[in-house]
Amino acid sequence: MRHKFGYKKLNRTSEHRKALIKNMLNSLIKYEQITTTLPKAKVLKPQADKIITLGKKESLHNTKTLFSKLQDTKSANKVIKTLSKRYEKRSGGYTRIVKAGFRYGDNAPMAVIEFVDRDIQAKKVDVKKKDTSKETKKTTPKEEKLDKKKSSAWRITKWKKLFMWKNRMIIVE
Repeated sequence: MRHKFGYKKLNRTSEHRKALIKNMLNSLIKYEQITTTLPKAKVLKPQADKIITLGKKESLHNTKTLFSKLQDTKSANKVIKTLSKRYEKRSGGYTRIVKAGFRYGDNAPMAVIEFVDRDIQAKKVDVKKKDTSKETKKTTPKEEKLDKKKSSAWRITKWKKLFMWKNRMIIVE
């Protein structure tokens, strides 16, 4: 029986578990939805709710506590500026866990943990947009060969020949 055991150990040492939770919190704040295993999501849910509650109370102490827990200024600022404003009228229950089947390979139960009323565009934070303004110049293979000859550092004339022998350049006159 597991009576009076306060948290799940997740089969990790205490330092590894703390780092795992911190990194998952930062990812959840950044993308507002992450996919992970069900036990990790269940451990992460109360932590995320506590972080949002800390961000809602505007004081220097809470701000410093947020920075020390997340150890990332961008995440802490997002909690203070956007997430706390979004959940101003909601008292608790900022995250939800949706079961997402089983992982191929080890059959681990997977889950999606996300913020309630999340911003859908937050998932596309790291996706780089393609620059369509640059036009690629199309050349024929003959022109490419000429360009390579002109730009090559080794200018070889008619009477000199360049040989490669055991990764050494030998110029024979």
